[in-house]
Amino acid sequence: MRRAAVLLLALAVSCRAAFAPPTVNISLDDDPDVRWAPLMKVFDVEFLKKAGAEVIDSTVPKWVHHAVAPIVMALEKYIPQPYAGEIRGMASHFGGSLSDVIILNFAYEVSAFCTSIIAQDKIGHVYHGRNLDYPHPVLRNLTVNIIFLKNGKVAYRGTSFAGYVGLWTGQSPNKFTVSGDQRGSEHWWNWWKNVVSAFLFRRSPVSWLVRETLEEAEDFQDAVMRLSKIPIITGVYYIVGGVQAGEGVVITRDREGPADIWPLDPMNGRWYRVETNFDHWLPPPAWDHRREAANKALNATLQEHINMDTLYQVLSLYPVCNGITVYTTIMSAGAPEKYNTVVRPQGCPHTN
Repeated sequence: MRRAAVLLLALAVSCRAAFAPPTVNISLDDDPDVRWAPLMKVFDVEFLKKAGAEVIDSTVPKWVHHAVAPIVMALEKYIPQPYAGEIRGMASHFGGSLSDVIILNFAYEVSAFCTSIIAQDKIGHVYHGRNLDYPHPVLRNLTVNIIFLKNGKVAYRGTSFAGYVGLWTGQSPNKFTVSGDQRGSEHWWNWWKNVVSAFLFRRSPVSWLVRETLEEAEDFQDAVMRLSKIPIITGVYYIVGGVQAGEGVVITRDREGPADIWPLDPMNGRWYRVETNFDHWLPPPAWDHRREAANKALNATLQEHINMDTLYQVLSLYPVCNGITVYTTIMSAGAPEKYNTVVRPQGCPHTN
C-alpha cells in the first residue's frame, strides 16, 4: 500500500504537461565553425540572443560581465579545439559577440542544482535518471536533445541548451551513461576563478569533460577513469552507469582528482545511489529534502519494480522535482534507443 501511494502521487505530479524538446543532429565530421548551424533550423536567432543575454545577466553581474569581456577575448586563443571553433561558429550563427558566447558557456558551468540516480534491477539492468535544475526559466525553451554523428553513425547523444557546447547529460550507446551535478553551492564570484582555472591551468570545464568522455571512452571503466582523474575547473559529481550488472558509480570530484568513489553494491542490498549537490557522507542542509525524498521513494518502489518508468516517477516527486527543475532524462546504456528527456514547463511546484 505504501509503495502504491508513492507511485500514485508521483503519477499525479508527472502529468503536468511535460513535453519533449526538439532534437538536432550535429555531425562531428563537419568543421567546428559550422557544425552547430542546424540549431538555426529549430530556434529563432533573436530569441537565442535575448535568452542568452538573460542567462548572463542573471548569473554574472553586469559589472563583472563588462569588466571581463575584453579579457575573455584575449583568452579566446587558449580555448582548445573543437570548442574554440564551435564557440566562434555559435557567435557567427547568432550574430552576437564572441565574448558574450564565451561568457554564456561559462555561465552554465555554475548554478546547476541537480538530482541524479543510478539504479540496478534484479536481473542486472542499470538505469540512470537525472533532474537538471537551473534558476533560469528561459532554459525550458532552450533545451534540446543532440545526436552527435561520426561517419554517419551515432557516436553519442545528450541533452543541452542551445548555444552551449558542453553536456551535463549524455549517453554513449551500449557503453555508458553520464550526468554531472554541481558540488556544493557555487557563487558568482567563483565564475572568474573557474575561467582562469580553465585557460591558464589547462583544466577542463566539467561539461566539456563529459562530452570528451562520451566521444573517446571505450567502456564504463574507461569513462570512470577519465572522469575521475582529468583535472577540471571546479568540484562536481559525475554519475556514471554502464551496461553490466554492478556498473554504476558516483564520483565526487575535486579540481585535481577524485575525493570519493561511491559504487553500486547490489550484492549487499545497495542497488541504487542518489546524488544531489552535497557529499553523500555528510547530511544535506536542513532546507534540502531531495535526497531523503528520493531514498524513501526508491525504498518503497523496491528493486524488483525498478525500471525506466518507475525511475521517472521517483524523479517526478516533489521536492526531487521542484520549481526550478528544467528537464528530466531517463536513460540506460544497454537500451540506448530508450533515451528520453522531457521538459518540465512549470517545474514541479509544491501543491501542499
